[in-house]
Amino acid sequence: MTDFASLLLPDRGQPAHGIQLIQPAQLDDWVATQPERTRVAVTTAQFTGKPGSVVILPGHKPDEWSVVAGSDGSDDPWQLAALAAALPAGHYRFHDDVPAAATLGWLLAHHRFDRYRSTGDPIPQRILLTRRPAEIDAMVSLAAATALVRDLVDTPASDMGPADLAAQVERVAARFQASLTVTQGDDLARGFPMVAAVGRAAVPARAPRMIELLWGDPTHPRIAIVGKGVVFDSGGLNIKPTSGMLMMKKDMGGAAHALALAMLVMEAQLPVRLHLLIPAVENAIAGDAFRPGDVLASRKGLSVEIGNTDAEGRLVLGDALTRAGEDTPELILDFATLTGAARVALGPDLPALFANNDALADALIAAGTATADPVWRMPLWAPYNDMLKSGIADINNAGEGGLAGAVTAALFLQRFVSADIPWAHFDTFAWRPTARPGRPKGGEALGLRAAWRYLFNRFGAPKTNMTGTQSDPT
Repeated sequence: MTDFASLLLPDRGQPAHGIQLIQPAQLDDWVATQPERTRVAVTTAQFTGKPGSVVILPGHKPDEWSVVAGSDGSDDPWQLAALAAALPAGHYRFHDDVPAAATLGWLLAHHRFDRYRSTGDPIPQRILLTRRPAEIDAMVSLAAATALVRDLVDTPASDMGPADLAAQVERVAARFQASLTVTQGDDLARGFPMVAAVGRAAVPARAPRMIELLWGDPTHPRIAIVGKGVVFDSGGLNIKPTSGMLMMKKDMGGAAHALALAMLVMEAQLPVRLHLLIPAVENAIAGDAFRPGDVLASRKGLSVEIGNTDAEGRLVLGDALTRAGEDTPELILDFATLTGAARVALGPDLPALFANNDALADALIAAGTATADPVWRMPLWAPYNDMLKSGIADINNAGEGGLAGAVTAALFLQRFVSADIPWAHFDTFAWRPTARPGRPKGGEALGLRAAWRYLFNRFGAPKTNMTGTQSDPT
């Protein structure tokens, strides 16, 4: 794991290269005030002031050079990712203060998933000095949580089975003295029948399980965070084509988001009673795999006809959401790489947000906007419940006709949530198909910052930083 804490340090006047951000509209006026050697350097580099453009300015001595970088004037974190990636190793400080959120990209520009590379890919360490030390811990935590999502999603299913996912949660639980319960075998079949059914075709070493972490003062408001942990999805007997199966190691991306969010909650010591639930399964193919046309029991007592074995994520989430609601939390958030339909509608960058509470939805959207982590609300359109009707059971797991797939999947989940519990569902991609500065191709946290900002805004944090004041979460 990248040591992000070593990359963002308090500015105590240490020697460092200065960085000045210039917007295109400011460039001509700024250049006019500079000495000749600066004007020559800017002209020679064809510096435009556009985001991503950089020019090194010579100083009086060889080690006194400084940096001018283009900017659009926003606090978009990824501008600094592009800048950091363009600089050599060393210590840096900005001439003018930059928002704390902007440092996230700087930190993540140093993260790589290199577990399987035979040769190292050393990253120059660009250490940023900040005059806002109170914000360091929050930004380092957020970078680490984002990196955790990426690393878990990027890990191949051969090394990220249900037991491996449980081990990851166990490590986090031990770090924060949280309690951990893992339900397997006959207990799983009795208590979480849909989780057991989806995962029963996997080999014994990859048997399904329900992972539950509990942390915090029982007198504090209870919140539940649920993540879909399908470690690999073959599609089951409704087998996916090769193109559809190629990235299915990422089908536990919801679990990765949920674990990372839980880690942020515990690290900030939010005054909540946290309940993390991850149903961990492999949707495999074998003689005892669940079949199209089967009728499954559920923890809630609803019978579910299987219209498609490739709609397995909503099954395991149904049991997990039922369990989450049994202790009457004030809030349930779930994350899942649930439907291709959400990606067709919104593309890779925008998680589809569904919520049974308008105030909750509005607050999550606002939090996403504030953190440059946007989400887009989609409707729990009640008339589409008719698409989930079954002729022989209480509900079918696959919407009839193939239309509104993200909506019908969310409506299925809603059947397992009490109407009086505020609930939000993130249908997230958890993947970046093309590389951008600070955001390599592969696993990605989408919706994590939005959810974290919402929780921080709502519940606050008693933990103080080195100045004794409350930290901004982003």
